[in-house]
Amino acid sequence: MTEQKVSEGARQKGIFLLPNLFTTAGLFSGFYAIVASMNGQFEAAAIAIFVAMIFDGVDGRVARLTNTESAFGAEYDSMADMVSFGIAPALVVYNWALNDLGKIGWLAAFVYTVAAALRLARFNTQVGIADKRFFQGLASPAAAAVIAGMVWFAQDLEFSGNNLEFVACFITIISGLLMVSNFKYHSFKGIDLKGRVPFFVVLLMVLVFIVIAVKPAVILFTLFAVYAISGPVYTIRTVKKLKIEHVVGDDDLECELDEAEAKQAETSATKEQASSAEAEKTK
Repeated sequence: MTEQKVSEGARQKGIFLLPNLFTTAGLFSGFYAIVASMNGQFEAAAIAIFVAMIFDGVDGRVARLTNTESAFGAEYDSMADMVSFGIAPALVVYNWALNDLGKIGWLAAFVYTVAAALRLARFNTQVGIADKRFFQGLASPAAAAVIAGMVWFAQDLEFSGNNLEFVACFITIISGLLMVSNFKYHSFKGIDLKGRVPFFVVLLMVLVFIVIAVKPAVILFTLFAVYAISGPVYTIRTVKKLKIEHVVGDDDLECELDEAEAKQAETSATKEQASSAEAEKTK
């Protein structure tokens, strides 16, 4: 019995291999993007960031499908995301164009990096309580895709980063600010991937892959740039009156919780007053 308990405890202390293997692959892709950009291989660096996005999307689903979710896996995934979607895009765009701007260039890269760290920290604290239909602020993989897509697109058109340093600086800062904003972005988590769909949907998916394969740099950069813009547009269209809280500051979730607590306190006070009034009438 004692040996059995020891062996069970040892198994519990181990980590699940399969999901963490995908997380490691994503981390490797982000690290490779940094090394490639240092060697002037910017197209390969941009592609590596997109590869990291694929592994990042797979590891969590694999963990859920195989029932291998763990606290260690969640923390490891967050650390890997910081490298692949925080540090790697910032260094890639810095080595590509921002280094010619001197202090302004590395400050722009730092703004993006710290914004990614804040975005991931905020996301981790809201797991289980936030609305799964939306992201609060631009997700770090999407922001990294905007940066990597810009570099890949420019390289595909044979544009030098030295001629686009101000454009790169602007897009880098905006991408970072969108991550820490309160703009709502569709998470697409409500899509039922297990349900049946008409046959033409499958044909449409094949067509999408064909279009992306023809000009991947142009299509991917355009898609993620449109997605980055969709957050402010959706938020402005859905709120009755745009407030500073809808853009930055205290998030909507905290405001809703405060309002709910206030209503609950008001209801409790009303019930107590009613009970007191009934007690006085009884006397």
